[in-house]
Amino acid sequence: MNNANLLRRLTGSAAPLAVCLGLMSAPAFAQAVSTPANTGTTTSAAVQDEAEATGEDIVVTGTLVRNPNLVASSPVNVITAEEVDRRQVGTAEEFLRDIPGFIPSIGSAVNNGNGGASFANPRGLGTNRNVVLLDGARIAPAGLAGVVNLDNIPLALLERVDYSTGSAVTTYGADAIAGVVNFITRRDFAGVDIGLQSGITERGDGANFRADLSVGANFDDGRGNAVLSIGYQQRDPVYQGNRDISQFNIDSTSGLPGGSATAAPSVFNGVPGLGLVQVNPTGSALVPYYSPFNFNPQNIFQTPFERYNIFGQANYEVADNIEVYAQGMFSKNRVSTIIASSGTFSNGLTIPFSNPYLSAGIRSQFCTAYGLTADQCAAAATAATPTSPGYRTFTVSTLRRFVEAGPRFSEYTTTMFQYKGGVRGDITSNIGFDIFATYGESENVQRQSGNGLLSRLRNAVNATNVNTCLTDVANCVPLNLFGPSGSITPEQLSYLTGVTTSGTTQTSLATVRGVVNGDLGFSSPLASEGVGFAIGGEYRKYTAASVSDLATQTPGEVLGNGAASPDVTGEYDVKEAFVELVLPLISDRTLFQSLTLELGGRVSDYNLAGTSFTWKAGGSWEPINGLRIRGAYNRATRAPNIGELFSPPVTGLSSFSSDPCAGAAPLSNANLAAVCTAQGGGAFLGRITVPVAGQPNVTTSGNLNLDVEKATTWTVGAVLTPSFVPDLTVSVDYYNIVVTDAITTPSFEDQLNACFANLTAASAASAACTGIRRDPLSGALSGPVATTFGVPLPLSNLGRIETSGIDLAINYTRDLGFAGLNLSVIGTWVDKQRFQAGPNAINRECVGFYSINCESIQPEWQFSTRGTLNFGGADVSLLWRFIDAVQYEPLASGNPQQRFRNIDSFSYFDLTTRFELNDFANITFGVQNLLDKEPPLTGALIGATAYNSGNTYPSTYDAIGRRFVATTRLSF
Repeated sequence: MNNANLLRRLTGSAAPLAVCLGLMSAPAFAQAVSTPANTGTTTSAAVQDEAEATGEDIVVTGTLVRNPNLVASSPVNVITAEEVDRRQVGTAEEFLRDIPGFIPSIGSAVNNGNGGASFANPRGLGTNRNVVLLDGARIAPAGLAGVVNLDNIPLALLERVDYSTGSAVTTYGADAIAGVVNFITRRDFAGVDIGLQSGITERGDGANFRADLSVGANFDDGRGNAVLSIGYQQRDPVYQGNRDISQFNIDSTSGLPGGSATAAPSVFNGVPGLGLVQVNPTGSALVPYYSPFNFNPQNIFQTPFERYNIFGQANYEVADNIEVYAQGMFSKNRVSTIIASSGTFSNGLTIPFSNPYLSAGIRSQFCTAYGLTADQCAAAATAATPTSPGYRTFTVSTLRRFVEAGPRFSEYTTTMFQYKGGVRGDITSNIGFDIFATYGESENVQRQSGNGLLSRLRNAVNATNVNTCLTDVANCVPLNLFGPSGSITPEQLSYLTGVTTSGTTQTSLATVRGVVNGDLGFSSPLASEGVGFAIGGEYRKYTAASVSDLATQTPGEVLGNGAASPDVTGEYDVKEAFVELVLPLISDRTLFQSLTLELGGRVSDYNLAGTSFTWKAGGSWEPINGLRIRGAYNRATRAPNIGELFSPPVTGLSSFSSDPCAGAAPLSNANLAAVCTAQGGGAFLGRITVPVAGQPNVTTSGNLNLDVEKATTWTVGAVLTPSFVPDLTVSVDYYNIVVTDAITTPSFEDQLNACFANLTAASAASAACTGIRRDPLSGALSGPVATTFGVPLPLSNLGRIETSGIDLAINYTRDLGFAGLNLSVIGTWVDKQRFQAGPNAINRECVGFYSINCESIQPEWQFSTRGTLNFGGADVSLLWRFIDAVQYEPLASGNPQQRFRNIDSFSYFDLTTRFELNDFANITFGVQNLLDKEPPLTGALIGATAYNSGNTYPSTYDAIGRRFVATTRLSF
């Protein structure tokens, strides 16, 4: 197959082919930095030392000043390409989530809550408070929040990943409060590189495959270089039903098998005089609710994934010291989520007493509950049409799981491209410039199947015979809601669930940036290095739009879909100017081998959020050779994104397994009864049930009145490279980040407590209580989103977030005689991670705790240690990952069993062996989770749905088990 046809098959179109071939003659420039001679995670010092040895100018992540001797005042951790290769992963998210300092976010281990993308969440400050770059340039975001999808990052040509752990807003603009993740690709690549990777779990599932082909060449006597890389990846699911820990849903409170009240046979809620009842297994009577639905087996621990990607770049020296460059990236990936069977989740259904599937026993019970006499019930049972004598209906909140249809599937197909072009060179011998523009687009198309539509459900139960519906709708098939599991026929399902719904989110980002940087040509009287500077401007424009079909836009129409997806569109732009200075003050003096001051400022003019100013001040001091002390202080801002500004009100689902109004409590508390009544539950006092599946309704929306949030960040630390221990580097850095006027929503529990924590006679009239709206058919906090708005979670600038801790990095190499030793350690101790939604809300601490308020787990201590022995043609490498013990949040209102309140510390070991077959080929074998460590058992509903799944936290702890991976690499 020729290259053109191959690329057409990979992309499904010839357009990306033209772009990538065009890159071969539209070159790209970037300065090369050799990979540090280290096999793991290291610091920027190794990169800087390498550049200093070669005499090359580099731009260090975290500053735009170009200087081979620059030691940044903010710490930068470096993840080498060799470390990424040893991890044997398929996407950037898979290795970032295991790096200390990063908190697992939406990714391959998130099923319910995954929107087809994966994100980075350094420091746990949120995926929207960091910037992800590719070779120093922003990447087109994946959705309304302006967040980059890590699934699109090309790994085949990756040279290293820099993570600037201090705020970098002055250098890169808004969103960089928690830092910057910069993926840096290999430059001037010449040759052919082929990589094939395959893996599978010990249980025989979760197979994955990855293939990459990279071709590069120099041309025109070395004045230019071009490279093209194409790749394919595929990953299979791992079902929770295939792991011992997750075969059954375990209730965290009772410790017994639990699940969802939306079950099979049907459950009815709020029936007068009966409350919560269920059809018995024979379909002959209503009995007290007895059998929740175990949704675990149909859910998954690992999402299926498929990706095609193309990456190309080129550079060409058009004149002495002037180079033009271009870069292009195309990615098409598909993420699938698989969730338990759809159903009717507390929908109010109007059903004739003459429904053909009502048994005599069930009909009699409904007749009694709804006040019909025996004669009225008998007449209603035979009434064939609404005009027939005695025709009657009843309306009931209905829960029935359509197990006969199998699971629900959501397929998210993302098509993303980005192009970059520019020119860079020297103005003088010590001053250079770089001007580039980028443009990228991302389109995410969601297609859902297996859900069913509420309008069809209402048609299908409105029937008095088994062949036709009373509603005059073509192809309507009456539905049996009153039989046991298995009683819904394929014909009934075909009408109810035989429809696919869809929605599309499109985003774009255009950037133009120009920088002049270098050496001002003079220096301090006490220093030999000149004053470095960078000055420039940047323009960015974001657009985003989300459109859906009519069913997806209609609240409650797509059964089990949670929130509706109304159309959203918005855009904003920002114009910025920035300046940075690096002033070497003293060098080569007693106690002052070097003393350097860093200053910077950026002014940003947003067309919607107004003008803001950020600045930084920092420096480094080397009192003696081998010891550098560094620190930086930043004043930063973040502007609201398109989702925060323009999203319309939407009612969706949260996580909470209790309700103050549930059960008998309101019957003995007048103030509580008054509040529950004011919220719409008065008719059901004493019979209100807890939220179905632990998922109460919440209502959120954007806010055009949002202002920028502000942050203060500072770091101080030291880098030690002692001469008495050659090839040892140790860095220790303290960080402190405080975000005020934070754009946040209150936690569900905080908002509930605002009403129920201190009840008085006046509470029933308070806004905090009346803003909560209950299901009019059951009084519950869960129910149809079209009528049950639940708990409001408004966006505001009232939040405050703060975190602090210490990062440690150690790198050591030594010749042991029989082998070479490489040792790397990266660790993080988190002192605090607090979130306060408003002045009167709880200042909630989440370090070392888990609950529905803390989402993904953030341990106090976390280490990643890799030791490698190199025997020449082979090496053996062991990775040890340590996660500190955590416990249930003391301030959370839940009451889990004691055995679920603590998670012990965890250690994972991955073993990797690499063999060089010859000068052109090597094979790597890996065993991940070498000891087959099982994840901790926490039960269900103890945490947020996205992260607490399958009775554990699969994003933090390995729920898949021992895995085997083999990689073959050919290089010519």
